[in-house]
Amino acid sequence: MPALSNKPYRVGRSRTGLGLFATKPIKKGAKIVRYFGPLLDSRKKKDDAIENKYLFELNGRWTIDGSVRKNIARYINHACKPNAESDVMPRKRKVVIRAIKNISPGEEINYDYGTDYFKAYLKPIGCKCAACEKKRKKKRAEARAERLRLKAKAEKKALKKAEKQAAKAREKLKEKLKEKLKLQLKQKLNGAKPNGKLLNGKHSNGFGRSSGAARKSAAAKPRTSAKPGTTATAAAQDQQAIA
Repeated sequence: MPALSNKPYRVGRSRTGLGLFATKPIKKGAKIVRYFGPLLDSRKKKDDAIENKYLFELNGRWTIDGSVRKNIARYINHACKPNAESDVMPRKRKVVIRAIKNISPGEEINYDYGTDYFKAYLKPIGCKCAACEKKRKKKRAEARAERLRLKAKAEKKALKKAEKQAAKAREKLKEKLKEKLKLQLKQKLNGAKPNGKLLNGKHSNGFGRSSGAARKSAAAKPRTSAKPGTTATAAAQDQQAIA
C-alpha cells in the first residue's frame, strides 16, 4: 500500500508480516490513528458469532470489528514495550491510538493488545515484538555461554584425569626401575652377575672349583702307556743285555 502523504504513517513490512511505520516525527501524546469498523452487539447472536483477530472489545456489550481494509489501525502490531497505546472511549464507542513516546520516522508503531488477546493468539506461537526477541536472544546467548562453560569444565576435568594417570604411570615405572636396580646391586654384593658369571669372569663348574683348577689337577697326574704289555717287554730286554 503506498504511503499517504497527509498522514504521519505508512504500511510496510514488519518481522510479523505487515506493520504501521512512522513517516514523520510523532510527539508523545499525539493522536496517530483511529481504530474503527462495524459495531457488534453481543446481545445479538449474529454479531456474537463473528470471530476474527481484529475484534476490539469496548465493553461487555459493544465490540468493534476492525477487519475492514479501511481500518489502517489494524496493521499496528502488538509490543510488550510499546510506543503507543489504545485510548478507549466506551460511551462514544470509539478507540484512538495515541503515542506514549516520541516516535521517530521509520520507527514501527505498536501498542499492547492486552492480556486476553496475548494469551489467546500470541502466547501459543510466541510473541515476536522487539522486547521479546531481545529477551529470547539474551536467553540463547546465555544458553550458549552455559554450554561452552560446561564443555570447558569437562575438557579441564578430562585433562586433569589424563595428567593424573600419566603421573601414576611415571611413578609406577620409577618404582619398577628402582626395584631392578636394587636386584642388580644385591646380585653384585653376592659375587655374581645376573648371567651366572663370577666377578673375575670365570664360570663355575658346579662343584665349588673353577675349570682352570680342574685342568691343573689333571696335568699333575703321571701319564700311562697306551698299551698294557709295553712296559714288561722293555724290562726283559734290559736284563738280557746285562747278561
